[in-house]
Amino acid sequence: MKRLEGKKAVILGAATGDNMAQRIARRFADEGAAVLVSGRNEAVLKALSSELGGSYALCDITDHEQVSQLAAQARQELGTVDVAVNAAGWGLLKPTLELTDEELEGIVNLQFKGVHYFLAEFVRTMMANPSPGGSLINISSATTKALVNNHAAYIGTKAGGEALVRCVANDYGQYGIRANSISPAFTKTPMTKGSFALPGLVDVFQSRVPLGRLNTSDDVAAAALWLASDEAFVTGENMQVNGGLTLRGNPQATDIESAIMAAGSA
Repeated sequence: MKRLEGKKAVILGAATGDNMAQRIARRFADEGAAVLVSGRNEAVLKALSSELGGSYALCDITDHEQVSQLAAQARQELGTVDVAVNAAGWGLLKPTLELTDEELEGIVNLQFKGVHYFLAEFVRTMMANPSPGGSLINISSATTKALVNNHAAYIGTKAGGEALVRCVANDYGQYGIRANSISPAFTKTPMTKGSFALPGLVDVFQSRVPLGRLNTSDDVAAAALWLASDEAFVTGENMQVNGGLTLRGNPQATDIESAIMAAGSA
């Protein structure tokens, strides 16, 4: 029997081709789940849902009404929701002193308020299941434990999201609802494609990982699969799916600059 056979899952943030949310969606579908994918690009979502034999819904996580409508559509199309994954994010990389009010508001709306909306609406949905319960999963970041330069707004909002997850786990565990975060590190995705092209950058990050390689989106999908399954008697945790990076910490700006310069002159 497949590990998610009979489960109904919603995955938000899947509107970019082959991103982390799409890898999670494919893994869930392969393991027997009925999957509803969501995000802001209808053409991409329509193609993915057709590939998976599932459904899709448009949703901007920064708009509470749209998140509420996503939960309502999921109930209507799936009947119940057993798993809800939020993988929406913005890799804002900018010095604190240069951050604009508009940028700060944007990342707070996406990575803190949006996480609150998502958790609240799907807690309500899971409490309304005929047998209340389910698994909530939010994608966070290793940077909340292993700092990198010029990332304060990103790190701060990701850390806030982790706190929301822990509070939901504490408050709603009595209804059989589990809530956890997953923290990958520097991962090759459409969002980081430009960074991975910089000579020397991958090597300097990889040197900080005890297991000797960078984590992949498939590693994250495998962790999400376990958390989504009935095997995971876990709640309120932040899984560090990054090969042990947090044991050593991310490279800092001077390390990164030196590595890029050395690779460029080699």
